Amino acid sequence: MLAKRIQPMASQAKRLYVELMFQVMGRALQAVSEVDGEVQKEAQALPKGFLFEMMVMPEGAKLIVEHIGGGRFHYHGDSAPRAVDVSIQFKHLTHAFLVLSFQEKTSIAFAHDRMLVDGDVSYAVRMTRVLNRLESFILPKIIAKRAVKEYPENLHLPEKLISAAQIYLKVATHFIQTARA
Repeated sequence: MLAKRIQPMASQAKRLYVELMFQVMGRALQAVSEVDGEVQKEAQALPKGFLFEMMVMPEGAKLIVEHIGGGRFHYHGDSAPRAVDVSIQFKHLTHAFLVLSFQEKTSIAFAHDRMLVDGDVSYAVRMTRVLNRLESFILPKIIAKRAVKEYPENLHLPEKLISAAQIYLKVATHFIQTARA
């Protein structure tokens, strides 16, 4: 009987965690595009107005960011102003939880057919590189190495700490501004 009550609570906790992580990641994508030249360079190859979505199927949590030009992203929350150009979709909440709790790399989840891409695959790969760069900044190295396909060898501690502090400050500021609105 207890197991029947715990299971929905665990599922609810996973759902809330994934929703929170998407909010943090969306804001962090906007922030990293404001502070990191390599992310800006990756993003500049995307067309202005490009909309990227990451979501849990079928109607679960999502994040949407737009390339607003100059290698910068704008976080739209979970609602797109128009049809998205690329969507990376987790097939199940558990799959999203594994990736967003850094138990499984995105590349491994994709290889195990736990997610799919709707849209131009080359843009999805570019966005995955941006996400990997973001995770390399904001996660401790030991966790980032578990989360990203390849940890950047040229990312040294001073740069990592300064960039992470800037990103976290911008994310916190965005959360505060959103709460006041």
